[in-house]
Amino acid sequence: MKQHFPRILIVLLLLHQKCLLSVNGDMFIRSRGIHFFLNGTPFYANGFNAYWLMYVASDPSQRPKVSAAFRQAAAHGLTVARTWAFSDGGYRPLQYSPGSYNEHMFKGLDFVVAEARRHGMKLILSLANNYDSFGGKKQYVNWARSRGQYLMSDDDFFTNSLVKGFYKNHIRSVVNRYNTITGVVYKNDPTIMAWELMNEPRCTSDPSGRTIQAWIMEMASYLKSIDRNHLVEVGLEGFYGQSSSWRTNLNPGFNIGTDFIANNRIPGIDFATVHSYPDQWLSSSNDQKQLSFLSNWLDAHIQDAQFILHKPLLITEFGKSWKDPGFSPSDRDVLFNTVYSKIYASAKRGGAAAGGLFWQLLAEGMDSFRDGYEIILDEDSSTGKVITQQAHRLYQIRKIFSRMRNSAVWRRARGRRSPWNAGNHGKRIGN
Repeated sequence: MKQHFPRILIVLLLLHQKCLLSVNGDMFIRSRGIHFFLNGTPFYANGFNAYWLMYVASDPSQRPKVSAAFRQAAAHGLTVARTWAFSDGGYRPLQYSPGSYNEHMFKGLDFVVAEARRHGMKLILSLANNYDSFGGKKQYVNWARSRGQYLMSDDDFFTNSLVKGFYKNHIRSVVNRYNTITGVVYKNDPTIMAWELMNEPRCTSDPSGRTIQAWIMEMASYLKSIDRNHLVEVGLEGFYGQSSSWRTNLNPGFNIGTDFIANNRIPGIDFATVHSYPDQWLSSSNDQKQLSFLSNWLDAHIQDAQFILHKPLLITEFGKSWKDPGFSPSDRDVLFNTVYSKIYASAKRGGAAAGGLFWQLLAEGMDSFRDGYEIILDEDSSTGKVITQQAHRLYQIRKIFSRMRNSAVWRRARGRRSPWNAGNHGKRIGN
């Protein structure tokens, strides 16, 4: 690693000018250009997905599992968790009908935010699901149908005015939630890094991308109008669309109505996201071809985030399932290392890749939540080491910059107070 430090120092000297814009003591994550900042220092996310946190925490007897997950994550250097802030209709819902909420479930989310805060973790909270699990856009459409709306498709979620009103009400309810544990309203809590509009939005009925583009513009603008503190991202998987036809050959055969470039260019969107599941998307290909796809997929999105979007990029979902034929833990470690190396190579050059969140973290005793992609840090020792190594590498970049920043602040303060300078009318002497 030492051979990279001179290059890192040069990059961080350039970043120093950006950090001067940050306010001391500001604990919200900010984005400026292609970087995240926390209290004036570049921030890199080494994190995980745990969609189940609110659901499990809604049962007080199960909350130790949530605490254990955060404790183990923090011990491995993880800094960001992505989880659901939705559960619409169905079994143990958060929102059991439009605008009506289950307080037990909301208190579960309160606990999640409080525990994240206690363990020094930031949260990305997703506000809706594209899929049927936990309700999804189908539930919103069904609610509208029950009120007399004639809707042909679940994709009417993105265009029907009543459905959009239901969704905006959910945004408002979550953003303005008073945390019964911390006493802090969500929109004022820096524990929350960002809001995600939807987990993996798709609109196959309009492959042109215009429908989702209009929906993102409307919802990002609305969210920003009621919460100026937090970042906003879409929840995209990263598929290219008509605005970047030269990139569509990278798509793994999907045309789902999203557009990585156009969607993320919207002013209310603060950073871009990408997901990658080569074992699902290229299931008939061997591991080598899947890794080749992954490498090209990440390279393209990192470059486009930096040179076209001029925004940070988070790889918000990636993983490899033990259910894959011929799986071995070393295969998963290779995939994790591929993702992490791309992020680190970009970060050390001052590039747009700002971190990665693997799918998914579980605590012990959660067998019913296993989906093949789960990581239990106390059990998966080799992958745990890969995760910890990445956390250490990203921490070193941040640590070097912090030292440089503190040194610069000390020199400026010393210069202002020096009687020597005062006696020379503030003019600098020598070097």
